[in-house]
Amino acid sequence: MHKQLLSTALFTVEQREFGQRSGRLIRREIIVHPGAVVILPVLDDGRFVLIRNFRYAVEQELLELPAGTLEQGEKPADAAQRELEEETGYSAGRIESLTEFYMSPGILNERMHAFVARELHPVGQRLQDGERIAVQLVDPDEARRMLRESCLRDAKTIATLATYFARQGADC
Repeated sequence: MHKQLLSTALFTVEQREFGQRSGRLIRREIIVHPGAVVILPVLDDGRFVLIRNFRYAVEQELLELPAGTLEQGEKPADAAQRELEEETGYSAGRIESLTEFYMSPGILNERMHAFVARELHPVGQRLQDGERIAVQLVDPDEARRMLRESCLRDAKTIATLATYFARQGADC
């Protein structure tokens, strides 16, 4: 059984029933999300393009990687290019898949597609109404320090940077 409890522009909340080995049914409330992208933009000099983004849900500004929700029928790589341009003002000559992960699989089915963007060139930010975003360039050593010292609070940024550094053979 799928019962819709709430519908918004970005997600729905459904109550679903799942059969157990015992034959009993359990109910769970699931946030159904179309998926999203997160991008690690790397400048030619090796610095990362991060953003300071005011997040209304936690009522504070967070340092994070650019990201956004997939639009209907949109390919993740296309969404990554779109969000990169909108939020940072950079366009990428090359976008490479890094990893995929679930944001909070206990309550949410959102799959996050992580990309590395290279060959960046400025095109100007195109922020949506209500977005309060400022670009901040961060040296990789500074990003490692922020990971080690738990300075970052955004899960997608932590997961993406940690994966990137792990694949580079760096200890973060």
